Amino acid sequence: MSTLSQWQLRAAFAARLSEMYGQEVPAYTTLVDVSREVNEDVLRARGADAERLGSIGRVTAERHGAIRVGTPRELGQVARIFGALGMHPVGFYDLREAAASAVPVVSTAFRPVDGAELARNPFRVFTSMLTPGDPRFFDAGLRSRLEAFLADRELFPPELLALADRATAGRELPQEEAERFLHLAVRAFELSAEPVDKSWYETLERISAVAADIGGVRSTHINHLTPRVLDIDELYRRMTDRGIEMIDTIQGPPAWKGPDVLLRQTSFRALAEPRAMRTPDGAVISGALRVRFGEVEARGIALTREGRARYEELLGRVDERMSQNPSASRGEIARDVWERHLPGSEQELAAEGLAYFTYHLHPDRPRDGSRPPTGLGELLRQGWVHAEPIVYEDFLPRSAAGIFQSNLSGEGTRHSDQQGTAYDADWLSGAIGRDVLDPFALYARQRNDSLAHVAHELGLAETLS
Repeated sequence: MSTLSQWQLRAAFAARLSEMYGQEVPAYTTLVDVSREVNEDVLRARGADAERLGSIGRVTAERHGAIRVGTPRELGQVARIFGALGMHPVGFYDLREAAASAVPVVSTAFRPVDGAELARNPFRVFTSMLTPGDPRFFDAGLRSRLEAFLADRELFPPELLALADRATAGRELPQEEAERFLHLAVRAFELSAEPVDKSWYETLERISAVAADIGGVRSTHINHLTPRVLDIDELYRRMTDRGIEMIDTIQGPPAWKGPDVLLRQTSFRALAEPRAMRTPDGAVISGALRVRFGEVEARGIALTREGRARYEELLGRVDERMSQNPSASRGEIARDVWERHLPGSEQELAAEGLAYFTYHLHPDRPRDGSRPPTGLGELLRQGWVHAEPIVYEDFLPRSAAGIFQSNLSGEGTRHSDQQGTAYDADWLSGAIGRDVLDPFALYARQRNDSLAHVAHELGLAETLS
């Protein structure tokens, strides 16, 4: 009997989820089509350089999804489903602190972590969990009602979870079981036709539209599905030309003449989708909710901790200059700040220890019998090794919050005089029963493994750093 390995399950799930979401949100299909057109044009114009951060095959297939759940129990179940696909929780994001609007969630991202697995299929899912215990958003009475509502629902059927555990244990599933698993998994993230309790939803919506989307319904759904594009500024122009309303900005680093770093994101605005609503007298009426939008991303080079500190510093400089001149173009100010304070080439980023690269023996390295230098800088300068950038596989809290905020219908309510409930990666690890991995450690391991290999091949006594 044929079987499907975890990466094949992951690829099939990503493709089927994309097909389902395109049927539910037709504008998403437009976004995918325009992304493909832009990528093809960039590839023609830039040749091999366009694939510096991933082959065109990988970029075209790449997606990240976003879902929202209500409790640690539900998040633990999500971890089991994505664990079956070879995806692990990476990074901790606190969107409560990153948004001006009320966004009472903490998040992680499930993704492959091995380089070969990422190359096969880099599907990732940004997963947010509601924080009912945070008194800045929920008073004691509403918290009690919300927690009771969440405890009473079942997002994922036991059969799906059992198949997920089997796939995780065996690292594969027989064809028939794989088909059943994929069917149940995709269905779990479809938009439910069950009527929404109008009064309960509106109660939560006054606190936060995100809270209502999570805790105001008895199911979950894919919130957005994100293709990757090689020129996000061109995509923004083309989507606008097609009459699709985009959010006001592209989140993340500015467009500039230097290397692409981290992550840039934008989206079309959340659409009013028809939903059945149940009124307090029991009648079912037709309504509409704006909770789902079409996001697109452009990925750059992963930054080291020092590089991220520099990035945060530059954001602060931009914020300060914007406060002094509110009518100025944020994009132009950011571009000027970047060009003044961030290295303008990959070589400089590597030399200053601001970005992650893997290192490889140069095929045209010296062959005259001379001994190689012992320092990485000289090995690069003299042509013994070359550096390949490591693509950033993760997310930015401020950018994620900015996308959420740009698609909300209102600011919501936050009582900033209250003390917020503390959450961190260790808490989240305990809550879901598996380690939330540190993305910096994952990138550093890729870099260090490549340096150890280079040192061994060149016969150097010590590992390079």
